Amino acid sequence: MGKEQNPRRVADNEAMAKTRMLRTSPQKLNLVAGMIRGKKVEKALADLTFSKKRIAEDVKKCLQSAIANAENNHGLDVDNLVVAEAWVGKNLVMKRGRPRARGRFGKIMKPFSEITIKVRQIEEQA
Repeated sequence: MGKEQNPRRVADNEAMAKTRMLRTSPQKLNLVAGMIRGKKVEKALADLTFSKKRIAEDVKKCLQSAIANAENNHGLDVDNLVVAEAWVGKNLVMKRGRPRARGRFGKIMKPFSEITIKVRQIEEQA
């Protein structure tokens, strides 16, 4: 018997990947996500490879996962993929502290974030 298959969350010409618990603030991660939005996947991978941002390596892994999902799970052509959407969300915040002068306590927030990348196959321009 078995369960019925869940309906797809994305369109037939799309695939996505999500990475959680990235150790950076959502604001910094959104700067890197903005670099790749709307670009072809080859150009986006090249931009992430040569970016000086530390978190760009993790975003590159997420993009490669989305490309692999598109190719293996949904049978899309890798050469015609573009980064349709890339959005960032907040995750947990570790709260740490440091003793300061006159009995005070300095808060240190260590935020985590998550990124979701959606790739879409575009038609060939002949």
